[in-house]
Amino acid sequence: MGPVPVTVGIDVAKATLVIAVRPTGECWETPNDPRALSRLARRLRALGPARIIVEATGRYHVPVHRALAEADLPVAVVNPRQTRAFAKTLNRLAKTDSIDAHVLAHYGAVIPVRLTPAPDAATVALHDLVVRRRQLIEMRTAESNRLDGASDAIRRLIRAQLRSFARQLALVERELAQILQAPRFRDRVAILQSVPGIGAQSAATLVTELPELGELSHKRLASVAPLNRDSGSFRGRRTTWGGRRTVRSALYMPTLAAIRFNHDIRTFYQRLVANGRPKQLAVIACQHKLLTILYALTKQHRLWEATYVPAA
Repeated sequence: MGPVPVTVGIDVAKATLVIAVRPTGECWETPNDPRALSRLARRLRALGPARIIVEATGRYHVPVHRALAEADLPVAVVNPRQTRAFAKTLNRLAKTDSIDAHVLAHYGAVIPVRLTPAPDAATVALHDLVVRRRQLIEMRTAESNRLDGASDAIRRLIRAQLRSFARQLALVERELAQILQAPRFRDRVAILQSVPGIGAQSAATLVTELPELGELSHKRLASVAPLNRDSGSFRGRRTTWGGRRTVRSALYMPTLAAIRFNHDIRTFYQRLVANGRPKQLAVIACQHKLLTILYALTKQHRLWEATYVPAA
C-alpha cells in the first residue's frame, strides 16, 4: 500500500477561509485576501495535495480558485448541493465552517471529481455581464408587475425605473456583444447560434455557465434530463432537479423556439406527444436533445446543418 493521497477542503466565506486536510485532520483559518491567498498557496504546495475541493459560492470562491490554480495546484470547484448531500450520508448533520471543510476534504478523497480550470479575466467579465443582464430582467419584471393597481404617482416612479433598466440593459448587451467578438469566444458562439432557436443571449449564458460544453462525455450532460421516479411496479412522473438551473433556464425559451422553427426538434417533439408524453415533459426532452446537439457540434467544431443528426 502506498501513501494515502492528501486532499484538502476549503470552506469559503467573504472574509475568511477554513482549510481542512485529509488524512492528517489538520485544520486552520486564514483571511480571504490576496496576501493570505499567496501564503496559503505556498503552504498547500508544500503538502502536495492530489486534489483541493472548493464549493461554488457565488463570487467569493473565484479569487481562491484563481490564486491556487496560478500556483499550479489541483483545484476542483463543486456544487454545494452535492457536498451537502454527501455530508448527510456521513451523518454530519451539524454545519459549521470547520465541519464543512472536513466534509469537502473527505468528498475529494472518495468522489472522482474533475479539476476545474480557473477562469481568466475575460471569462469573469463575461460571466458578470450575463449575471447582471439576468438580474436586470428579473428586476424589470418585478417592477412591471407592480404597475397594476399602483397610484399615478407610483406609476411615474416605476416607469422611470423601467427606463433606467432599459438603458442599463442596452449597455450590458453592447458590452456582451463586444466581449463575445473576442477570438476565444467568437467561434464557439458562432457554432451555438447556428442552431435554430439559440440567440446571442442564450449563447452567452451557455459559454459562461457551461464552459466545458464539447469537452465532457455525452452522459455527463444531464443537467436538463428528466429523472426517473420508479419503484417496483410504480412509475412516477419524470422531473428535473439539480444540475445547473441557469443552463435549464437559458435553454427553455430557445427550446420553445426550436420546437417551432427547428425541423429536427419539432419532429422529435411531435413524435413524443403522439406517443402520449405530456407536453411539458416533451419540452424537457427537447431541451436535453437540443443540449446534446450543441454538445456534438461544439465537440466537432462544426456549424449546424438542417440534416445534421448527432452521434449517439
